[in-house]
Amino acid sequence: MTVFVALLRAVNVGGTGMLSMVDLKALCEEIGFIDVRTYIQSGNVVFRTGEDEATVQARLEEALAAKMGKSPGVILRSRETLERVAEGSPFPDAKPNYLLVTFLQDEAPKDALAKLVAPGGEEVHIAGREIYVHYPDGSGRSKLKLPALKAGTSRNLNTVRKLAEMARDLEKG
Repeated sequence: MTVFVALLRAVNVGGTGMLSMVDLKALCEEIGFIDVRTYIQSGNVVFRTGEDEATVQARLEEALAAKMGKSPGVILRSRETLERVAEGSPFPDAKPNYLLVTFLQDEAPKDALAKLVAPGGEEVHIAGREIYVHYPDGSGRSKLKLPALKAGTSRNLNTVRKLAEMARDLEKG
């Protein structure tokens, strides 16, 4: 059995894509995922399944579309990937809640940084399918513009670490 971490896009953010974590957990159990656990209200779910990544992706997207009218978008990662992302932070001195990692389905466009506007001193680093953004004054008031971020879903470093820990605990069984 493989443990997956699913990160849903645009769930419970700004009043759009409302989905309770109780409903998300039930939905995952209904489609056969095992040991389902959610974390905070932003669409994070950890589970075990015997299916491959492509099948898990398709089944979860389809179930979410049926429940919500359309799928918010699902990005899957393994424990190993989340640990690598957390340990590989290019901004080691940043406060973890001021460092957001945007998870993308595919690698970021090669020219992504050419379109960057960072008037608040934000720092950005692209690492394949992840984009790290350090917001020195927090993300709430930031005027950062980086179109590549729209394709993904972001979690702060504390959340990334917690999800990796939850996946590790599930793997231990």
